[in-house]
Amino acid sequence: MIDETVLLESKTLRTSVLDRTEVLDRVKTLSLLPDGLHVTTAMVATYFGVTVEAVRQLKARHRKELTANGMVTLQGSDLAEFKRDILSRYPGSYPQPRSSLTLFPRRAVLNIAMLLRDSEVARRVRAYLLDVEQASRTGLDGPALDDRIDQRITHILGKTVVPMFNALIETSGEHQRELVAMRDGVGRIEQRLRTHHARLRRLEGRNRG
Repeated sequence: MIDETVLLESKTLRTSVLDRTEVLDRVKTLSLLPDGLHVTTAMVATYFGVTVEAVRQLKARHRKELTANGMVTLQGSDLAEFKRDILSRYPGSYPQPRSSLTLFPRRAVLNIAMLLRDSEVARRVRAYLLDVEQASRTGLDGPALDDRIDQRITHILGKTVVPMFNALIETSGEHQRELVAMRDGVGRIEQRLRTHHARLRRLEGRNRG
């Protein structure tokens, strides 16, 4: 397992995992601006539990990398348009910037998580991120794992549990009715798993198409 601190030093490694922005909400809910896409510098600071100045310093040191991952500073007409179309609809919740406003999409926030040293939340994001990436590379993540688990459970139910109930029913006396009910229940579970598996296969086929 790669130590999470390696992300602090390796831009190549950071770039390789920047698409996994879902990790942010798995560690802590990331509140977004009303556009549903961006956060401000203050919101980044709140998410990571650091000062606004700490985020500004990080932004200054890594501006080129963060800009490449979507960070943008609005000024002039762009800022006026954003204020009119987005922030003005929520005047009670969001301060109206006067001269400039830096916005971060999820990708840039994840980038910050891999650069921010003095934040427990950032450290947890890095650790979780590497866990997910390791699982993905070893084939233990996402639909592939769910698919294998479903198939394994279905196999066990069909090849082991149901035949065991059949054998017990043949030799049982007073508990036969209960065993039949349990066997039928397991059979229904097996059928639902098979139906679920077939539905996933159809959905995957549509997505690929």
